[in-house]
Amino acid sequence: MIAVLAVVLYHFGMPGLSGGFAGVDVFFVLSGYLIGGLLWREHLATGRICLVDFYKRRIKRLAPAYFTVVIAATLAGWFILLPFEFREYGKSLIAATVYLSNVLFYRGEGYFDIGADSKVLLHTWSLSVEEQFYIVLPLLLLVLARWRHLFIGTLVLAFVASFVSSIWLTPSAQTATFYLFPFRAWELLAGVLLAIYTAQSGQPKLGSWASWLGLTLVVAGLILIDATRGFPGWQVIAPVLGTVLLLANGQQANTVNRSLSNPISVFFGKISYSLYLWHWPVYVLSHYWRDGYASYLEAIFWVLVSFVLAVMSWRFVETPFRRMEAVSGRTVLTTLAVPTALALGVGALVYTQNGLPNRFGTETRAHIDASGDFLQDWSRCERAATGPFAGIELCPIGPEGPAEVLIWGDSHVRAIKEGLEIAAFKANTPATIIWHAGCPPLFGVSKKESYATPAQDAACSAEKSQIKAALSSLQSLRHVLLVGRWAYYAEGAGIGLDADNTIAINGFGGSNPAEVLTRGFDATLADLKALGLDVSILQQLPEIPQYDSRKAARLLAHKRADHTEITKRATVSLGDVRIRQASAMKALENWPVIETWSSMCSDTTCSALNDGMSLYFDNNHIVNHAARAISERFVPLFAKRPPNE
Repeated sequence: MIAVLAVVLYHFGMPGLSGGFAGVDVFFVLSGYLIGGLLWREHLATGRICLVDFYKRRIKRLAPAYFTVVIAATLAGWFILLPFEFREYGKSLIAATVYLSNVLFYRGEGYFDIGADSKVLLHTWSLSVEEQFYIVLPLLLLVLARWRHLFIGTLVLAFVASFVSSIWLTPSAQTATFYLFPFRAWELLAGVLLAIYTAQSGQPKLGSWASWLGLTLVVAGLILIDATRGFPGWQVIAPVLGTVLLLANGQQANTVNRSLSNPISVFFGKISYSLYLWHWPVYVLSHYWRDGYASYLEAIFWVLVSFVLAVMSWRFVETPFRRMEAVSGRTVLTTLAVPTALALGVGALVYTQNGLPNRFGTETRAHIDASGDFLQDWSRCERAATGPFAGIELCPIGPEGPAEVLIWGDSHVRAIKEGLEIAAFKANTPATIIWHAGCPPLFGVSKKESYATPAQDAACSAEKSQIKAALSSLQSLRHVLLVGRWAYYAEGAGIGLDADNTIAINGFGGSNPAEVLTRGFDATLADLKALGLDVSILQQLPEIPQYDSRKAARLLAHKRADHTEITKRATVSLGDVRIRQASAMKALENWPVIETWSSMCSDTTCSALNDGMSLYFDNNHIVNHAARAISERFVPLFAKRPPNE
């Protein structure tokens, strides 16, 4: 009960549960204890395990409720989700159905990846981890069944390896340790090993202190865990250890065990799977449709909706299928094939048809098209394993050959990539791109960003130091273009819709961000010129504070705004742009700048819209067709030097 309620309330924004997501880790231990114990007891009793019966039980337990939820989510998504999100939903539907969604979400994590509040099946990552574990565990038991001690020893070694690697790698590879099975296996193995111990030696004789300590560790984890410190890592030890203690002492008569076995707790335990399945799609789709909740009362309403759906799912879907004892394994597998094929087919259709955009009208389509017009082909990128640029991704553009031009910057480089590529091909000049989101391309300037982890901030500084040392190895290089969201660095925060994003830059003993930026430019350009390189700086494109193509499309699609209001949001006065970028432009005044404002602005205003098309993805990144439209501005950058130079 505690675990599922913590997860649900955390996702719906209940205050005081900063680590509520760790309820999933409690589930992992419980699952390992129950399922691992079942397999081990079957082996002890019969000397073997029946894989057909095991997977028949798993299918009957998991599949009916899952397919019920995805049918409902797909129908709701048709009416609610915009094409880009619906396209991603199709991909996640395929991955979740074959229990690979954890791999998908691991691979899809990135700066421009759609946010968690649009991923309807994000929560299925934990189900994928479990099922991957339950493919490995029974097979391992089958192979090592005759050598019982070897089997247990293998599990212990796997537990240690998984635990150590998770703790060790979380600071540098948090996305991997969060989503991927090898780094989560130790949590399930903690339950399995406890189940084997109790089956062999009986329930440990612990005092009530163990139950109280276990409950305290679990509750403390749910309240105190802070994802910004790195998770899972060492923080997950508390809920895992707490759950082990509660299970180990579960047979003793004490207040904790009585409270966890009362009818209400037992009932929540019965509906926990359905509640977990339903709550996240309900949250994502309702929050998406409502463009955020008006109050905690509305959040509570949607929690109750999730609860009602879970009870109905448990009563009318889970329970009847689980009670079908006479059904053969072949019948179960055959029956499963139909909804599986249907889910895969629908997912493939939605994905390959780009989210079926014709569901929406023309005015909405302009913003929908922009929300999907930032994906590019980065297949030429390479990350060397050795050498001066080891670990840094170099992305060639233009014709093949040693790079003569380097474009280096933050995510604004990615936004203009297609315009750069057109210009490079037009000038027949090989070039390469290095980009790192939120990382100012200035030597000696470090940063601390609100939405980045300390490890990511440190990686930014380390990468720049490496680039500085490695540039001399690019012997054909003659020109460098620096690209960045300069106003963001100079002012220390975003603007409008992203005003909550903050950044503090440091270096050269500067007392304020604008001063650090100025000194960073001076030092970086001096270093580059010392290498004999020409240097240009791209003037930051105007920010459109209140515009976001996805938000605009949602408001229009859900009838929460009309075209006139969206047009107003998509416009900013040129005077406001000058004020916003004043400090950054002052820092650039002594250096060659490629001008950009005239491509987006008239004499008085700048707009994200032009001839019925949207030029911006969000309030500071342009889309591909806008980048292609300004490609002529980059042609001089790639122009060949005269032979006598």
